[in-house]
Amino acid sequence: MSLKDRIQDDMKSALRAKEADRLSTIRMLLAACKQREVDERIVLDDVAVVGIVDKLIKQRKDSIAAFQQAGRTDLVDKETAEVAVLEAYLPQRLSAEQIAAAVAALVAELGAAGPGDMGKVMAAAKSRLAGQAEMALVSAAVKQALSH
Repeated sequence: MSLKDRIQDDMKSALRAKEADRLSTIRMLLAACKQREVDERIVLDDVAVVGIVDKLIKQRKDSIAAFQQAGRTDLVDKETAEVAVLEAYLPQRLSAEQIAAAVAALVAELGAAGPGDMGKVMAAAKSRLAGQAEMALVSAAVKQALSH
């Protein structure tokens, strides 16, 4: 079963269980998937769906930070609940050590040396580690690897 099929099944079960908050989050995710399919005239695979989930989680985390500064705990709670629902669709995340090892292997494979090669290494890392690691952590690992 593809990830998209699993999301649609979860939407049906949330509808049956009358879980309004979970249902709205899942519908938002499916709408984002459908929007991308229509815009690009493609059928999304699991990797692309994970990318969309990652993007939505990042947006929610940015919103949480803004709402915390504004003192809007009601909105912080709503966004945090949405993040929890969305994270269920992500694959197991890599640890910091695993990210550093993967980045070191990429740097060696590409023959990258120095901060000038950051873009080349990040492009390769983005395609290889999509959905497995937060790109902010990957970026920090690439900077660390290229600074030596």
